Amino acid sequence: MTTADNDDATFTNALEGLHRGDFSRLERLFDERSGHSGRSRIVEWHEQGRFRDQPKALAEALTCASFLGRTKVAEYLLQQGVDPSGGAGTGLDAVHWAANRGQLDAVRLLVRAKAPLETRSMYGGTALGTAIWSAVNEPRRDHLQIIEELLNAGAHLDDAEYPTGHAHIDAILERHRAR
Repeated sequence: MTTADNDDATFTNALEGLHRGDFSRLERLFDERSGHSGRSRIVEWHEQGRFRDQPKALAEALTCASFLGRTKVAEYLLQQGVDPSGGAGTGLDAVHWAANRGQLDAVRLLVRAKAPLETRSMYGGTALGTAIWSAVNEPRRDHLQIIEELLNAGAHLDDAEYPTGHAHIDAILERHRAR
């Protein structure tokens, strides 16, 4: 098998993984310097035009980059015109996954790019609802800051279940309810 054949097979495998939402398995393709030019393979493939006929996979690539916290790849994709909501083939879009996974810098990037905050996931939650659920059930270091960021960006409190029973989360929600 030639190097080109191997690269084609890797790309085809990546497309399948993006469509399945197998984001953790694809992590190495989003790492800087994973490609031949010192950039991520995803960026290289985009520059080579491989995603030209794959708009859904490209949208999922933004969601995957957000899931993984690979903000340089996400920023590149946004600059190339990928919709900031990304793909939602997994039932969650880019901002939902960034909030769920505790990827503060990805959330900030998506907020700056005007990603919609009130889109509903397959579970019926908004980005804020996802961040709150994740902070309660799968806490990560930056979840509280993500909740703040989303609220400061205008996320609606209407759907936030309150009280949550978690003092720090409830204090943030109470402070924003008083505004």
